[in-house]
Amino acid sequence: MTLTAEERAQAARLLRHAEQRVSPIAPLSVLLPALDLADAYAVQQANIARRLADGASVVGHKVGLTAAAMQQLLAVGEPDFGQLLDDMVHRDGARVLAARYCGPRVEPEICFRLAEPLRGPDVTVGDVLAATQAVAPALEIVDSRIRDWKITLLDTVADNASTAGLVRGPWTPLADVPALADVTVDLLVDGERVASGSGREVLGHPAAAVAWLANTLATFGTALEPGHVVLPGAMITAPFVSAGQKIEARFSALGPVSVTFG
Repeated sequence: MTLTAEERAQAARLLRHAEQRVSPIAPLSVLLPALDLADAYAVQQANIARRLADGASVVGHKVGLTAAAMQQLLAVGEPDFGQLLDDMVHRDGARVLAARYCGPRVEPEICFRLAEPLRGPDVTVGDVLAATQAVAPALEIVDSRIRDWKITLLDTVADNASTAGLVRGPWTPLADVPALADVTVDLLVDGERVASGSGREVLGHPAAAVAWLANTLATFGTALEPGHVVLPGAMITAPFVSAGQKIEARFSALGPVSVTFG
C-alpha cells in the first residue's frame, strides 16, 4: 500500500457519498495518484465493512474484466473481483429505479451456487464444477461511481468492481446443464436483440473465472463458502440502460431472466 490510512478512508468516503447521492466523482486514480492495487482493495473492503455494519450480508462475489477486450482496454492481464450483498439482489422480472444509479449497464452472466467450499490456492475448473450445486440465468447491473466511466483497474476495484445489482432467474442443477462454455445468450432491449455471446467468452469457460476467484481470495485469507453465489463475468459487451427500458437475457439450457428500469 502506498496511501496513508487517512487517504484510504478519504477514498472510501468519496465513493460512498457518490453512491448515496447518485453523483459520480473524478477518478480516484487522478485524485490520489499514489493509489495502488492493495489500496484499491482496502478501499473496497472498507465500504463493504460499513454496509455489513449497517445490516447487509455477503451472499457471494462477482468477477470482472474476464473478457479479453476489457483487459486490453484497461491494460491488465487478469480479472478483478467485488462482493455481492443481499441488498443488491432482485427477483427475476423486477422493476428497479434507474435514478438510483449513476450510469447503469447490464451484463448477462451464468450465476453459480456453491454446495461445497472452494479454498485456494490451486483450485481448478474441475474443482469448481464438483463444488457447484446449480446455475441460473442472471443479469448483473453494473454501475460506476466514477464520472463517465473513465476508469482504470484501480478505480473499478476500489468501487467494488463496479457492481450494483444481481437479477437472477431460476436455478438448474448443474448435472442437467450441458457444457457451460457452450451455453449461449441473446440480450434484448425492449424486445430487440442487441448482442449475443456464449460462456466461452468468460476466460474460455465460466468455471475458470470462479477458480481464479477462489485462488485470488486465498491471498486475502478468505474463501468461497457453501451457499455463496458467484457471477463469473459478462458473456457479451454491457450496454448502457435507461429509465423505461426492459432488459431480457435468453439463455440456451437455462431460460430467460429480465429486469425493467423504472
